[in-house]
Amino acid sequence: MTATGGDMGRASTALVVLARALTKTFAVGTQEVRALRGVDLEVHDAEFTALVGPSGSGKTTLLNLIGALDAPTSGSLTVLGQPIADLSRSARADLRLRSIGFVFQAYNLVPVLTALENVEFVLEMQGMGGERRQRAIDVLEELGLRELAHRRPNELSGGQQQRVAVARAVAARPRLVLADEPTANLDGENAEILMHMMRDMRDRHGMTFIFSTHDARVVAHATRVVTLVDGRVAKDEPRAGEPPHAIVPGIGTPRAGHAV
Repeated sequence: MTATGGDMGRASTALVVLARALTKTFAVGTQEVRALRGVDLEVHDAEFTALVGPSGSGKTTLLNLIGALDAPTSGSLTVLGQPIADLSRSARADLRLRSIGFVFQAYNLVPVLTALENVEFVLEMQGMGGERRQRAIDVLEELGLRELAHRRPNELSGGQQQRVAVARAVAARPRLVLADEPTANLDGENAEILMHMMRDMRDRHGMTFIFSTHDARVVAHATRVVTLVDGRVAKDEPRAGEPPHAIVPGIGTPRAGHAV
């Protein structure tokens, strides 16, 4: 197979997402809206990829398909070895639960649960036993959030809520994390903290991150930028080398090659 844009130099890494001639059409009243019009895309292990483009370009639709929240109209989409179009609703739900983490613009924390309980909730849904409490504590500790463990969402700032949302998304160590406009409601400082947190989790655990974003602060951290226009991939630009990355104080432990 001929390498497409962004494929060169990644042939030795495992394929996480493979889309070929992918389309998605929605019925809106009597009209059909073609949100995706033949998308070809490959995403490999441990990539930090930003999907960018104007409103209505198909970014969120593509992210929802990759997240098994919907099925394509035509074309093929394989996520973590699973052909999405061939999966039942329950099989797609199981894929989301066990292999994909989600970070939403609106945080979507359960308001009556503490930060610790929000993180633990996903592990409980997966059927994890008595060790789930310690796993949730460990994740909060790893992300520098231990002091927030017993606070409910209404006791947290927006930046703190989104950091807890990231902890929830990565608690089960998914191979793939999808983030839809994760910094849209954050100021500059909290946006930077969030991006460094997610890069640190990528570095530690080999997770693959895909972002849908309009935010230049997110794009600045990406190792690859895919531009969508009118439901098609207009550009696919891998970046040479890694953008600068500093461990945020209180998050993780510095490792060789990382600035403090």
